[in-house]
Order: sequence, then structure tokens, then C-alpha cells
Amino acid sequence: MKKYLLHFATTMILAGSVHLAYGQKILPNMRPYDQRGLNMFEPPKNDTATFTHLQLKIGAGFTQQFQALRHSNEATPNIVNGVDQNKLITIGNGFNLATANLNLDATLADGIELNVITYLSSRHHNDTWVKGGYLQIDKLSFLHNQTIDHLMNNVRFRVGDFEINYGDAHFRRTDNGQAIQNPFVGNYIMDAFMTAISGEAYVMSKGWIGMIGVAGSQVNTTVTNPSGRGPAIYGKLGFDKQLTPDFRFRLTGSIYTNRKSPGNQLYNGDRGGSRYYLVMENTQATISNNAWSGEYNPQFSNHVTSIMINPFIQYRGLVFFGTYEHAQGRTGAETSNRKADQLVGDLLYYFGPKQNIYLGVRYDWVKGELPGISQAVNIDRVQAALGWYIAPTVLLKAEYVNQRYHDYPTNNINYGGQFHGLMLEGTVGF
Repeated sequence: MKKYLLHFATTMILAGSVHLAYGQKILPNMRPYDQRGLNMFEPPKNDTATFTHLQLKIGAGFTQQFQALRHSNEATPNIVNGVDQNKLITIGNGFNLATANLNLDATLADGIELNVITYLSSRHHNDTWVKGGYLQIDKLSFLHNQTIDHLMNNVRFRVGDFEINYGDAHFRRTDNGQAIQNPFVGNYIMDAFMTAISGEAYVMSKGWIGMIGVAGSQVNTTVTNPSGRGPAIYGKLGFDKQLTPDFRFRLTGSIYTNRKSPGNQLYNGDRGGSRYYLVMENTQATISNNAWSGEYNPQFSNHVTSIMINPFIQYRGLVFFGTYEHAQGRTGAETSNRKADQLVGDLLYYFGPKQNIYLGVRYDWVKGELPGISQAVNIDRVQAALGWYIAPTVLLKAEYVNQRYHDYPTNNINYGGQFHGLMLEGTVGF
């Protein structure tokens, strides 16, 4: 009963706050959740804003898909207790579970902002639970020190339990119900995303950006097993500039390293789940227990070091975004590192009176070594998308996807594997 009352109260709050949330201007130093946040990475510093009183912005993300995918494989049977573990579950056309986020942003004091995001419903967890939140500091006016005030013109601090800023790809991915800034339906095959208790320090000046962060290595933190865990260190260095009115260029390089963890979650930290429901899963799979269908997890749970390079080029309505990622690591049972590489390219063209319609194509290729498999495997995917921003807060998109699996052993469910078909998605974000 309490769960239903909570859902009812949340619905009433959202229904009554739509005008408030979108009617407000963007809070200083915060990334908007609608089309205005498209192609935005770290939100720029706004030091001209003056604080008069506490401001609260209530928003939400809501997403629904229609899935028409088919999958197949050529794996040899693997019979366990009379059940073939390599037989694929039968899937057909239908609607996926709707996902939703609740977004709360607040300006607490001059240059101090708060962000809290709650997953109202997700593929992996049907119940309401908090994704994370952070305190962002862009000014230290309360210290009344001119030297510090001048320094803070180019400095930002962020602390909390939140989505770490490793690489640029996470700014363009779907985050459960928040899908309006992802031009495609699915995220990357090897999806670097996690929330953790973290602290980040930024320096931003004349288009240059530098960041260093320290974080825990797990979503669920613990005080036990102190000898078996250590902090993750990560950073980013890049340049982002609107060079002419028509041409913008950005290039960043990022690194993440964690030398010791009982269960690092850089590549399996998405608690929302993938968009391609039950593809390449066996007949005993369920939507929630097998929530990451179609993704590749390198299983670097004990040790991981990863680098990501991201170029972004925009000329008028033409956008290119690329990712090169190299990671190496191991599980706690292994003594030597394995490797995984990913190469992704997005090419999009926005047109229409407000550049509110787009065509896009993505190629995603992953090659990596897995525990128990002697040779490296590789996966490739092509996504072609058509999108229409009906309003800055509403996006409709259609995607054709084709993903193929190579070099898996014959007794693996992914041997000769492929899924392909059409995805339709409608999403709201504000």
C-alpha cells in the first residue's frame, strides 16, 4: 500500500509541476534535460548569475519503446537439467516497460547547486529508488575573499554520489527515462557508465577543460574488506570552442583506473538496463534479471584501467561524434590482465526550421577477451535513426539496428549470433 501511495503522490507532484519546471529558466551552471542540453557536455560556468533566493526546478524524463526485433544463433546445444541453455527465448513485436526519472535541481546559495535524480521505474528495478545526486560549487562567496573569488571564476567542485564524468559518451547516452539527448535508441555495446561516491575538481578557461576525480569503485559501498578495495582515480583533459558561428570543435581524452576492488562496476553500473529487451538471451531469461541484453561486459571487476578519446565536430546541422576506448583489467580470480577495445562513430544531420529533425547513423565495434574463452571475440553494430523534436521537450525517434557476434566458441550462446530490426521510441524530458 505504501508503494502505491508513493507512486500516486509522485504522479501528482509531476502533474502539478510541469508548468513550473519548464517555465523556469535554466538554473545557472546546470545542464538542461530537454533539447537545449543536446550537444552539451560539462555545463559552462555562469558567474554572472546573482542569487536572491532558493530556486527549485522539478522535472522528469519519460520514455516508451515499441520493439520489433528478431534474433538468431548457431550455438551447439548445452543441456542442463533437461533445458538447452543455448536456445534463444522467443521474442516478437511489442511494447517495452515504460521508464521514468524524477529530476530535482536547486540553487541553494550563490554559486552552489544541488542535483538529485530518482528512477521511478526501470527495467532492472520496478520500484522507485534514487540514482544519485551531487552538490556543485561554482562560487565560494561565503568566504569573502577576493583572491578565492577570482580563482573560482575558472574552478568548479562537485561532490556526492553521482554519475562520474569519465569520457564524453555518457553525456549522449540514454539514462533510464532520460533519452531526449540520445539521437539513437540503444547505448554503446561496451557501456562505460557508473554512479559512485565521488569528488571532482574542474578548471575551465578559454575553451580548455581539465578535471580530476576520486571515487569509490562500486555502486553499493561498504566498510568491510578494507584490504580488498581501493579508490578509483580518473581525469579528463580537453578543448571545446565555437571557432566560428558555424563551426564548433571539441576533443577530450579521459582516463579511469582502479587497482583493487571486490566488484568494480565501470562497465556494468547501469542500473536501468539496455533498450533491446531479451535479445540473445536464453529461454529462462527475465526482463529484470537479464537487464543488459545486447551489451558486452569485459568483466574487469577487480582491476581496470581505461582510456577514452572523444572528438566532436559540428558544422551547422552536421554533427560527428566519435569514441575510441581501450581498457584492460581482470577479475579477482585472474592473475594477468585482459584487453578490450571499442571504436564508435556517430554522423548526424539536423535540419528543419529549428533543426528539430535529424537523420543519423552509428557504427559500433568492440573486440575483447573474456574469462574462459581462449581467443578474443568481437561484436559489431549498425544503427540508423530518424528523429523529430515535436517540441524542445518531446522527441520521437525510429531506429533500425543490426548487431552481429563473431569468434565466440561453438558452445557459447552468442556463437553465430545476430539480432536486427526496428525500434520506435517516444521520450519526454524537462
